[in-house]
Amino acid sequence: MLRDDRVTLAHGGGGKAMRDLIAEVFAAVFRPDGMEDQARLADAALAEPGARLAFTTDGFVVTPLEFPGGDIGKIAVCGTVNDLVVGGARPLWLSAAFIIEEGTEIALLRRIAASMQAEAEAAGVRIVTGDTKVVGRGKGDGVFVTTSGVGVIPPGREMRAEMVRPGDVAIVNGVLGDHGAAILAARGDMALSTDVESDCAALGHLMAAVLAAAPGARAARDATRGGLAAALNEIAGAAGVGIEIDEEALPLRDEVTGVCEILGLDPLYLANEGRLVVFVPEAEAAAAVAAMRSRPEGQGACVVGRAVAGHPGMVTMRTLFGGSRIVDMLVGEQLPRIC
Repeated sequence: MLRDDRVTLAHGGGGKAMRDLIAEVFAAVFRPDGMEDQARLADAALAEPGARLAFTTDGFVVTPLEFPGGDIGKIAVCGTVNDLVVGGARPLWLSAAFIIEEGTEIALLRRIAASMQAEAEAAGVRIVTGDTKVVGRGKGDGVFVTTSGVGVIPPGREMRAEMVRPGDVAIVNGVLGDHGAAILAARGDMALSTDVESDCAALGHLMAAVLAAAPGARAARDATRGGLAAALNEIAGAAGVGIEIDEEALPLRDEVTGVCEILGLDPLYLANEGRLVVFVPEAEAAAAVAAMRSRPEGQGACVVGRAVAGHPGMVTMRTLFGGSRIVDMLVGEQLPRIC
């Protein structure tokens, strides 16, 4: 039915062209239960006494739309899943809304939809509802995606940033900054050449393994915009504790470090799309690291620091030279938006 090569304004007009676009590009891939204006959701986990719903939403923009290691669709699924799992929820359902610029290739949309579905299946979630809008040329940037996610927090599970206590250990699940470095190189406007791929990954299975091994886990954050530095500062501020990290312990690729040195960037602030930091009691730290390393997305897991009673609300780093420096929140931006 869909014979066009590119999106036209007619595909957003509410008629047959729009119906064909939705049916062939999105519904045929996501396979929702019917084509109603809402999804009707049921899961046995909702019936458990004390179970709670977790709900999140996020918008995604990235240039280029496809890059080494992923695309905007993969980021949209992974980012929303990860926002749920760092709160201890089991993600179940996603919605996906697309803002599409006139002239966008239909083949690109098909690749994005296929990527989203593949990632959703791997993460154990379903894309159950959505929306499509078309804007005129020059009114968008190819494709924007907004996703919302719903999950279930099991009875008795409580993970919040304010629960972190002095002595708790901070663990990350792998090398940092790959996503930011990959996007910078893919843009091609800085003449950078690197084989680094985005770390984009859904972390639900990894987080489930961590919680099974370390049931006392206090809090977690995915280190997306603002990188590890932003995640740690959010936790320090909410918990009223200090956080100390060790520069020597930070897992970084030489390629990422090199990109940062060339451009004058700090890898602590580079975005990640498949990395989280979790705080656990010291007695459970070894078990949590082992659980992460048992998963493909946690092979590089390591301890990077701990919470302390001193300098509450502040993050500091012990440097390679033996000194200490403050790791503050960014006031502006290191580089243009990449997720």
